[in-house]
Parts: sequence; C-alpha cells; structure tokens
Amino acid sequence: MTLAFDMMRQDTPMGRPMASSRIYDDLRQRILSLDLPPGTALTRADLAREYDVSQTPLRDAMQRLDQDGLIRIYPQSKTLVTRINLAQIREALFLRQALETEVTKKLTRDPPPETLARLREVIALQRAVAPDKTKLRRFQELDEFFHYVMFEGAGHPNLHALLRAQTGDLDRVRRLQTHSSDRLDLILQGHERIVAAIESGDVDDAVRKIRRHTHKPDDWADEYRARHEDYFT
Repeated sequence: MTLAFDMMRQDTPMGRPMASSRIYDDLRQRILSLDLPPGTALTRADLAREYDVSQTPLRDAMQRLDQDGLIRIYPQSKTLVTRINLAQIREALFLRQALETEVTKKLTRDPPPETLARLREVIALQRAVAPDKTKLRRFQELDEFFHYVMFEGAGHPNLHALLRAQTGDLDRVRRLQTHSSDRLDLILQGHERIVAAIESGDVDDAVRKIRRHTHKPDDWADEYRARHEDYFT
C-alpha cells in the first residue's frame, strides 16, 4: 500500500471519497488485469479487511464498478465479477473509434507542441519495455496512457474517463492477448504515424491513421472466447 493510501484509510468525511476512489481504481485494475477473473465472488467483509476501511467507502467503490458493468451486485445475496459480453465490446469499439477520430481532428487542426512531445515520450517508454515479454502489461498500460494524452491534449480528459468506463470488457479481452514482437512493433508504428500525421496538420491523413489503428473486425474477440469460454457470457 502507498503512503497516500494509508492516509486515506480514516473514515472522515473527506477521507471517505478519497478512499472510495482508491479502492475503485485498485479493484478495477485487478478485474481488468484478470487477477480477479470473470465469475469471481467478492465478499465485502473480506475486502473491507483487505483495504482496512469501513463498509461506506467500499460500498461506494463497488457501486461504481457495478455501473461500469465490471461487477454485478445481487442485493442480500452475492457480488460477482461479470463475464465478458461480446455485444458490449462491439459497442465499445464503435464508441472508441468515434471519440478518438474527433480528438485526432481537433489535435491536428492546431497541433499542441507539448502534447506531441508527451506522446513521443510515451512511445519511447513503450519501445523500452517492448522487448521484455514479462512487461506486456506495462506496455498495454502505456498504450492506454498514449490515448489519454491525446484526449487531454485536445481538452477532453473527461471524455477519456467516459470511454474508459465503457471499455472494461474490451480491456479484459486485450489482457488475454499474447502479442508477438512483430505485433508490438506494429502498434508502435501506428502510434508514430498518428503523431506524425497530427504534427503535419493533415486532418484527412490523421483520421485515416487513427481509424486504421483503432479498427477491429466484429469477430475480433471470437478466438479469445473459444480459448476462454468460462470468461464470456
């Protein structure tokens, strides 16, 4: 646990919202990383002891996860990590491409130098971890951060939060992927081409690059469902 988390353990009026957010972030990451796989039963008493909090911040965090569709709370019964829904993935892919296209357009019409610099820094970090297969999760986290920087640079960080809340199932399937070095290099090349297109000011080219980068066919998740049937609805 971090020092900041330890300081938020007290159930004060100000401490509760902060503790709730930290629990939400940690549980969400554990679900997305499949450390808590689909179908896992969550017991509030056990989680309260684990996070050393009262039921109030824990309840608030779990309600947010329920709204995200990552857990399902059955009152007076049980709480389960939800199974992955293919229909939800298709909707998330549509939403992601629509939002990222508009963000890319806005950045390209007036490319912010500081945002371009940050994007290149993220790409450099991804290149540094890509050769190490044990750091695939870190590579994926940096991939998400790359796109967050784009939303932030366009002045729409809250839209990224909205997108993040809708893409839990998509992110879980991504964790099932075992990328080859060639696939990782293609992702990096995609990022580099997006940055170059934004910097050039060519809106049509930038839109082509981001759409190519974010496109996935409708049957994209089928192979992962075949390998992990218990994880899907």
